[in-house]
Amino acid sequence: MERVQRAIRLTEEINVLRYADQEAIREGWSELTGQVVDETFHLIPPVYCDHGVNIRVGRNVFVNQGCRFNDVGGIEIGDDVMMGPAVSLISSGHPLEPDGRRCGVTAAPIRLGRNVWIGASALVMQGVTVGEDAVVAAGAVVTRDVPARTLVAGVPAVAVRKID
Repeated sequence: MERVQRAIRLTEEINVLRYADQEAIREGWSELTGQVVDETFHLIPPVYCDHGVNIRVGRNVFVNQGCRFNDVGGIEIGDDVMMGPAVSLISSGHPLEPDGRRCGVTAAPIRLGRNVWIGASALVMQGVTVGEDAVVAAGAVVTRDVPARTLVAGVPAVAVRKID
């Protein structure tokens, strides 16, 4: 519970910063994640997360406003990744069985490869890897791995076409 309270406090601090103050945003993100973030990292507040310490971010990453990082299971974001507004990366959940829902948590890492683009309001669920150069369409719900250089769309997300 302490980590959750810490993450809420630190994201609240980030969320009052102006987008133009990217240095302060990077400092806040580095404190939240416990990892120094590259000077090419850009984030438009607000941002939300539940722990923060299980997020790794590469170089030249752009995070648009209103994104959510539920990182209990871990989140790895490769270089050159772009996220549209209101993207959610949800690396944890609850068991399906009724008796275990309130007392159990399931978790698995999310991995976004190099040069991935996640469209506005897309949802990437626990255990999913999105391959290099792939695109997740706006509003998609990704429950399975996405091959490299593939466009996925829909609920649940399915491959639409390869990207040349």
